[in-house]
Amino acid sequence: MKITIIGAGSIVFTKTILLDILSSELKGIEFCLMDPNEEKLISVKRFAEKVIRDNNCFASVSITTSQCEAVENADYIITTFQIGGLKATTLDYEIPMKYGVDQCIGDTLSPGGVFRALRSIPVIMNLAKDIEELSPKALLLNYVNPMSMVCLALGRTRVNFVGLCHGVQVTLDLIAGYCGVPKKEITFINAGINHMSWFLKLEHKGNDLYPILRDKFEKPEYYVNDKVRGEVFRHFGYFMTESTGHLSEYLPYFRKNKKALDLYCDEPAFGGESGAHVKWSQLVSKKLAESDILKDESTTIPPRSIEYGSYIIEAKETDVPFHFHGNVMNDGMITNLPNDCCVEIPVFSDGKGINKVKVGDLPTQCAALNLTNINVHKLTVESALSGDPEGIMMALALDPLTSAVLTLREIREMATEMLDSQRSWLPQFEGKRIEPKPTIIIAKNIKRAEVPVDPALAVAHRFGELIKKEN
Repeated sequence: MKITIIGAGSIVFTKTILLDILSSELKGIEFCLMDPNEEKLISVKRFAEKVIRDNNCFASVSITTSQCEAVENADYIITTFQIGGLKATTLDYEIPMKYGVDQCIGDTLSPGGVFRALRSIPVIMNLAKDIEELSPKALLLNYVNPMSMVCLALGRTRVNFVGLCHGVQVTLDLIAGYCGVPKKEITFINAGINHMSWFLKLEHKGNDLYPILRDKFEKPEYYVNDKVRGEVFRHFGYFMTESTGHLSEYLPYFRKNKKALDLYCDEPAFGGESGAHVKWSQLVSKKLAESDILKDESTTIPPRSIEYGSYIIEAKETDVPFHFHGNVMNDGMITNLPNDCCVEIPVFSDGKGINKVKVGDLPTQCAALNLTNINVHKLTVESALSGDPEGIMMALALDPLTSAVLTLREIREMATEMLDSQRSWLPQFEGKRIEPKPTIIIAKNIKRAEVPVDPALAVAHRFGELIKKEN
């Protein structure tokens, strides 16, 4: 069994996935690690071989900088790359901040998420082409963000894929703690889109947990832990799978001005702090540059992490179903979201592959909030695939946070600056630019052109003149 990891230079995540798979019941594994950074690959290979040797695992490890070599005859392909690294992430934050668009994470929606998708989609589509030619039966497990946009692009290929996130698992731990019941005893249904997926049902031994959860979020000592998610829950009625820092970027209510930021996003780090992801990335980058962090790592195989990847592979190989939540093309699974969007829904893996579970309608208000993000997903993917730079401006113009802060002219200027700063990672826009739209100056006493007038406007104008005369 050949398991390929594309972007294996992502040391921390690759280590987690390797250990998860080695702790499973899978045998005879050939790991193929691929990354342009050979130095990091050597470090990961050295660590993996020590783990395999010290634990007598029936597995082997090879490394390559060739994507074709890595993909050829692979059974499973795991993607975990980030195009542009820290430099691009910093630009994703700093340029919008100049214009007043304040991001905390910037990897899923908002200007940072849009440009991260524009950088990632050409790479994932190139990989998909190699998979179609060299390993057409392989299953692609995608961990690359922005999850919904990358998977939406993959949905236009013939590749078998599922996008994986740990939002459901982590949030369920939180709910279990709030409600005081064991996580394993909670029965739930969760569906929506990545990072905005709704718990439609929450029960413990047949009893609805929502009254307990609602009561907790009316108490300041609980509400303060997760203000944004708590506020959305209080006003829209359903708890969702994203924390305050992330969620504050996907809706227009929480980061549009200082008043909103001070009220909802005043917690440090990922509680809504401005630039939290950039600051964290800088610390990680510095640590990785200073030393080989895997050099003195223990080779003891720990219990498996919360990541789904190893369980999915194990279920497919053993034909013992594993139920999880994955990002897939909708195709009617959520009936009040577009068929051609990417959704996060219950799925299960078995010997037949990835099987989707039909959810039906989301509550109307939940679907409506999802749609505000899906509109941005679609426009971004279309722009990334077509190379039309106008699509960038339009995607940002429909982004909830950006549109709450900037005018259309300002959005166009910001999009232009971001595109120009990142051209080295955006080959699909080579030789293209976002056309400027100069401001039209209207003189104070301008004479209007003789054109047909909107009847409603004409009536309102006449009514206004009448009021003036009476006064």
